[in-house]
Amino acid sequence: MPFIRALKEAGHEVHAAFRDNSADKPGLDLSGIDKTFEIPFERSPYSTKNIRAYRALKKVLEAERYDIIHCHTPMGGVLTRLAAKKSRKHGTRVFYTAHGFHFYKGAPLKNWLLYYPIEWILAHWTDVLITINKEDYTRAKRHMHAKQVKYVPGVGIDLKKFAPNRLLQEEKDRLRESIGVGKDDKLLLSVGELICRKNHESVIRTLVKLDVPKLKYRICGCGELESYLQNLIEELHLTDRVQLLGYRNDISEICECADLFVFPSFQEGLPVALMEAIASKIPVICSDIRGNTDFVGRQELFNCTDTDGIAKKIREFLQNDHTEEIERNYRNLKKYDLTAVISDMETLYSRQGGG
Repeated sequence: MPFIRALKEAGHEVHAAFRDNSADKPGLDLSGIDKTFEIPFERSPYSTKNIRAYRALKKVLEAERYDIIHCHTPMGGVLTRLAAKKSRKHGTRVFYTAHGFHFYKGAPLKNWLLYYPIEWILAHWTDVLITINKEDYTRAKRHMHAKQVKYVPGVGIDLKKFAPNRLLQEEKDRLRESIGVGKDDKLLLSVGELICRKNHESVIRTLVKLDVPKLKYRICGCGELESYLQNLIEELHLTDRVQLLGYRNDISEICECADLFVFPSFQEGLPVALMEAIASKIPVICSDIRGNTDFVGRQELFNCTDTDGIAKKIREFLQNDHTEEIERNYRNLKKYDLTAVISDMETLYSRQGGG
């Protein structure tokens, strides 16, 4: 949306084609978009619904004759680049932002066998392939045959929105109390969809091994594993320590109230939730994976399946001062500021004839 607003302010017309999931994620303001098309994209490459999505998208592209098409998400990127082959012959330029290739160092072999050949082929029909982390950029530059391969540091983060020390202590106390966390409690926070890839289960299981007094764990996000995770919390007798907070519009405020942010994902492109926590100047620990390693040092990383290691890391970061790491991470984050990323994108658009 920040990119769309920037394009609108520059006088361009912007359309969007997407699967509407606003019922699960309320609050997204689409009012700045000139025209929208609901396309039934499915995440699974095996879903036959994607055939219908491809046909619907192809009709839109042929009718509208765009100057630039910018696609996101794996299946959105596949279907759009296939549907836009004819459009490119008429001068349309196709951008694809890879928000984290499914093939990466340590990825399952099936990911390499399925996704790598697809991305390699589709790169031939891509004018600008944008990668958002260092590992993906290196691989794309060497092996993908898009007309251009560019590195842009993510989708950007509004450092002003997540500026630290915006809340008074009384406001922090009230917010903590509203989510069941007392003044003397230690608040451990995670933010992310309740899906397998985010790996919240490992942290929940870790809490059984932690003897940190008054530790409270809160997870912001919604998703298909909500019932499973709630049942797990009850089975492990952790209902007094762990709560699922659902979808929240006040993540910046909750981050500021946290004592430690933990991010245990199995796979990421360039994680916005981790960026937001770092911008809030709170201690962070995270899984040792691509994307996360762009932001933090070795001492903040853990093996995402090693609950003993996660427990040790949580205990260490709650008991010791980590001001030096907090400041280092924040300085590194400045190059991901939203204004800098929008400037990079404006340059890419203009060089492709976008005005």
